[in-house]
Amino acid sequence: MDSIGTFLKEKREHLEMQLQDVQSKTKIGLSILSRIENDKRLPTKPQLLQLAQLYNCDKHKILVHWLSDKVVSEIKYEDFGLEALQIAEEKVLYGKSITLFPESKNENYINLESRRYIGSKSKLTNWIIDALLKETKNANSLIDIFAGTASVAKAASSHFPKIIINDILHANNVIYKAFFKDDYWDKDKIQGIIEGYNSIDPNTLSENYFSENFGDKFFDHLNAKKIGYLREDIERRKGELTEKEYSILLATLIYNIDKIANTVGHFDAYNKKPIKYKELTLRLIKPVEIPNVEIYQENANMLARKIQADIAYIDPPYNSRQYSRFYHVYDNLIQWNKPALFGVALKPEPENMSVYCTVNAKVAFRDLIENLNVKYIVVSYKNTYNSKSNSLENKISMDEIEEILNSFGKTKKHILKENISKSNSEELLFISKRN
Repeated sequence: MDSIGTFLKEKREHLEMQLQDVQSKTKIGLSILSRIENDKRLPTKPQLLQLAQLYNCDKHKILVHWLSDKVVSEIKYEDFGLEALQIAEEKVLYGKSITLFPESKNENYINLESRRYIGSKSKLTNWIIDALLKETKNANSLIDIFAGTASVAKAASSHFPKIIINDILHANNVIYKAFFKDDYWDKDKIQGIIEGYNSIDPNTLSENYFSENFGDKFFDHLNAKKIGYLREDIERRKGELTEKEYSILLATLIYNIDKIANTVGHFDAYNKKPIKYKELTLRLIKPVEIPNVEIYQENANMLARKIQADIAYIDPPYNSRQYSRFYHVYDNLIQWNKPALFGVALKPEPENMSVYCTVNAKVAFRDLIENLNVKYIVVSYKNTYNSKSNSLENKISMDEIEEILNSFGKTKKHILKENISKSNSEELLFISKRN
């Protein structure tokens, strides 16, 4: 996308106006206008609004464009800029009470919640669980049927004897097995393997599938070589590992490379500037004991027809952003089939595309609700009102959600008041009791 200066210059030239014309109509100095158009400075907000009115531009879109340039100008020369951007996003979405250092209580291990993931509810779990416990009675089991990061399932495991976790993505399924699967694993053995991995000098490694495709794009080239080498070695060791150990090594790899990925939290695009090398040092994830857990990797609507629980927690994708495309690098890494890749973002052929990201989302949601064998349904919903972005516009409206849930049973709506902000969105929780 062009800079705000270039955008304004193109608008002026399209209207066949000279800078002197703009000066006389806005009283903005010629030197300031010239510097703005040549990206030597950003306009102030009042100046921008004057120019938007003069050029007959959409004020909302031009303000968003201007603010994005302002943010980029602040972070682009900082090594920690992308990390700061992620934390800023979380502060906007979830308020000032976010935990900046979630692993500080246990520095040697990485917790489940320490992962960048679009739509993660890790900062909202206390609110969700509190509301859920208040509205449900005599419940002993919960299914998190679009689990994502599984932070809600983890929190719910402290209150319900049986937990069912499901997600269609390959990487998420491996992460669930690593953190939650009730299976034997030798901690000393896994720690020894990780220490060996940390001693490897990437300069000594040969090129591989991962470095050839993702080096100097989603990861710097040296770390991409190391990532590919480690993934190949984990596969070579598979015969000597339990499923839990194999999953822990893969999940540990994902969680650690997530911290050095040259992205803003997903793999639909990568930052185009040169990547500064940061040594990849693996830290072991911290598995969580959930004694009675079932883990699935199925289409949610199909799984609903086969399982039974007291509570279903539902948090499907609501807009056109396909999670299988946003996290294709991790799914590719887990499957390790080394497919051909396409486009600037180096994606494989589409797989596990969700109907909830299409115009048929309402039909799919109704089908899911009608076929769940549960006493209670709990639905997370982010109300984006009138989003200016087509990709962020919800495929199911709040009224449609309520109408479908009311056909299941009596429904209550909870609103996270603290989350209402200038982003013009709010977090909602619908809790329905079967008629």
